[in-house]
Amino acid sequence: MTLRRLMTALVIAAGIGGSAGIIASPAHAQGAVEAEIIGFHQLCEKGDRKACVRFGILIGRNEQRNADWRRAHADWFWFER
Repeated sequence: MTLRRLMTALVIAAGIGGSAGIIASPAHAQGAVEAEIIGFHQLCEKGDRKACVRFGILIGRNEQRNADWRRAHADWFWFER
């Protein structure tokens, strides 16, 4: 009976830990340009104004890519909601 409770607690703890890992996972780049953009976004969030400008330039460079990023990273465009 104790072993059964211990296994149940272990399964619950693993489920909670796994779901927390999924929720807190950072953005992953799908290409070199997107990796660069994510890097500029992270620097921008830390207060680097030059990175904010570069981030905006890279996003605005291609309209189709811009639409794709808006869908994939809606939190980056919070100001448009």
